[in-house]
Amino acid sequence: MREQERDGGSGGREGRRGGGRASRREDGGEGRQELPPQSPEEQARAICLRLLTGMPRTRRQLADALEKRGIPEEVSQEVLSRYEEVGLIDDAAFAGAWVESRHRGRGLARRALAQELRTKGVHATLVQEALEQLDSDQEEQTARELVERKLRATRGLERDKRIRRLAGMLARKGYPEGMALRVVQRALEQEGAEGADEDGLGYPGF
Repeated sequence: MREQERDGGSGGREGRRGGGRASRREDGGEGRQELPPQSPEEQARAICLRLLTGMPRTRRQLADALEKRGIPEEVSQEVLSRYEEVGLIDDAAFAGAWVESRHRGRGLARRALAQELRTKGVHATLVQEALEQLDSDQEEQTARELVERKLRATRGLERDKRIRRLAGMLARKGYPEGMALRVVQRALEQEGAEGADEDGLGYPGF
């Protein structure tokens, strides 16, 4: 009898422990609630905010990103228009900052800058307005600085080859052919004059 009681008691304890575990599992399962799926508008806002956190974007760039993620066009346009109203999207400011940064950092000329902005979906009017901050004198000054930095690396080459290489570098950055050739030729002439001075041939009386 005592053995049965012990067995029964043991079984009861096991049953209680097992039942407790089952209850905890069941309670835990019931306690977890899945979040409702996001609406297309919420998804669009989240995508835009995530992209804008990294760097400024144009409206076209954001529209393309929303399209790739399957956001309906009418939802996309509504969200993007709202973000323009509150200033989170500003293509004019984007274009102005892009021109200043890329001209100073990479030495790009207006033609190359215009092409880059067009590929990002900036309207032609805004592109033109942004490029107005660069005039021909500033563009030519930047071209001279670029050539001066590359001039030493071309020494030892024939003059025609130096001209082609340096002018080609400027052309790839969007400088007009006439300006590129003029800047390169003047740089080579200046280099020759400085070399003559160093040899003692450029001083009066020699």
